[in-house]
Amino acid sequence: MEHQINEEIRDKEVRLIDSDGSQLGIVTIQQAMDTAIQRGLDLVKIAPKAEPPVCRVMDYGKFRFEQAKKEKEARKNQKVVDIKEVRLSAKIDVADFNVRVKQAEKFLKSGDKVKASIRFRGREMAHTDIGLTVMQRFAEACAEFGTVEKAAKLEGRQMLMFIAPKK
Repeated sequence: MEHQINEEIRDKEVRLIDSDGSQLGIVTIQQAMDTAIQRGLDLVKIAPKAEPPVCRVMDYGKFRFEQAKKEKEARKNQKVVDIKEVRLSAKIDVADFNVRVKQAEKFLKSGDKVKASIRFRGREMAHTDIGLTVMQRFAEACAEFGTVEKAAKLEGRQMLMFIAPKK
């Protein structure tokens, strides 16, 4: 959001706030400008929707620098959640299943979401119930580290399930 500063402010009267945060009351724009020039600072409109608009006497360059610094800090603290995929099959063996569970566990511990998928080929489409059983077993095995965000659902030839990490 861009602020109006100094000569850009076109209102007749404004509510003026001093650089130390104290209220100076409702004054004409000319008095407000004189106050800002006297202190060697800028007049910045901070609440244009208020009646009358609120202006503040401040060092605008320093203010913008502080805002940019806060935004940068906020971006630095954000965690991007990735979605990692674990592929299973309807006729998966116990050892392979355990490997997939360990993979999912590692992903969930590092804070990523896990997308478990089973692709049905050929005649396997007639036995989607077997795939559903495998998905339920997988969800139970991952229950310690994550919660099922979206239950197993058949979409075309693929069954998908999403698991989110526990907080």
